[in-house]
Amino acid sequence: MPTLPPCPLCAMENTYADADRIICADCAHEWSATDTVPADENETSVVKDANGNVLANGDSVVLIKDLKVKGSSITLKVGTKVKSIRLVGGDHEVDCKMDAGSFMLKACYLKKA
Repeated sequence: MPTLPPCPLCAMENTYADADRIICADCAHEWSATDTVPADENETSVVKDANGNVLANGDSVVLIKDLKVKGSSITLKVGTKVKSIRLVGGDHEVDCKMDAGSFMLKACYLKKA
């Protein structure tokens, strides 16, 4: 007997098959047995910088504002160039490494270099 996949919404494994659909008994979410990605993840979000330019993985950006790092005495200075950014989901869309360490930044404080 093949194992059914867990629910893509709540990640619970209490799922059952009903004809060509799979149903989660915990949250009542239904999806097709051929679907592997939930509908919410099919849409790719576009990350834009402060000027409206679309950012991509590997781009170089420049800080447009001094940013104080929470829980530290470090301040990231305006004009600092950051190379090879990585886009991630969530509130802070850009993951990067600088001399001061690794940071997650909001795209609204960056401009494409």
